[in-house]
Amino acid sequence: MDFSLILFLLVCITGFLWAIDRWIWSAQRARKAARAPSDVARKAYAEPVVVEYAKAFFPVILIVFLLRSFIVEPFRIPSGSMLPSLLIGDFILVNKFAYGVRLPVVYTKVFGSGEPQRGDIAVFRFPGDPTINYIKRVIGVPGDVVVYREKRLFINGELVDQTDARPDSSGHLDDQTGAVTRYSEHLTASATHDILVLTDRPNHGPTEFSVPPGHYFVMGDNRDQSNDSRYWGYVPEQNLVGKAFLVWFSWDSSRRNAWPWARVVWNRIGDTIH
Repeated sequence: MDFSLILFLLVCITGFLWAIDRWIWSAQRARKAARAPSDVARKAYAEPVVVEYAKAFFPVILIVFLLRSFIVEPFRIPSGSMLPSLLIGDFILVNKFAYGVRLPVVYTKVFGSGEPQRGDIAVFRFPGDPTINYIKRVIGVPGDVVVYREKRLFINGELVDQTDARPDSSGHLDDQTGAVTRYSEHLTASATHDILVLTDRPNHGPTEFSVPPGHYFVMGDNRDQSNDSRYWGYVPEQNLVGKAFLVWFSWDSSRRNAWPWARVVWNRIGDTIH
């Protein structure tokens, strides 16, 4: 079940219990206590446990729901499709305001505050199953023609520059056969990021994509290990969740025998995402 829906239901339930106690049940308890003998009056007027919990948790759940729905939402990176930009175990924050304010649960856009740009790392609801969130880099915006040929990108007929080719020494792909090459890719004059290419993966035939209005073409930075728009198509504008902007925590799950503090990737905490 969608976590936003769970939070919404909790807000409704706790808020309803708080409201009905405020306007109905508390008055009933007061009248009951007034008629009761003094030694049992306090007990008769005592709040039910469920009401106590509802009143305690309602403001907390409401604040979390509003923050998560309209301002910022945390996510965890579960796979290596965005290596080397994002590592497995990174915990990131996503700006929910970047691509417009949307009503929670129904995801209807009510206020437009911006559109994805080439180079953005965006979180979106997977078109094939909107209950699953994906994270990829925006490569093509509406109207673009994107060609991927021999592991090179062409956007609107222009070859995207790849510079500074070097072996990847991060160690995050040690289980792969063949060499891993790391490039700096320049999508725009202001959008530069690193990508990984595996030499043991074959070059597929050239593929061309014309991005329709209201849709976006996305790819993972780990080009040969990413399930992205090359395989399942475009991301509709209404599926956008927000723009990733910060790594707030990072956990190395591969070091299973290490002490917990040794598994924290301290040097990634606070890194901006670009």
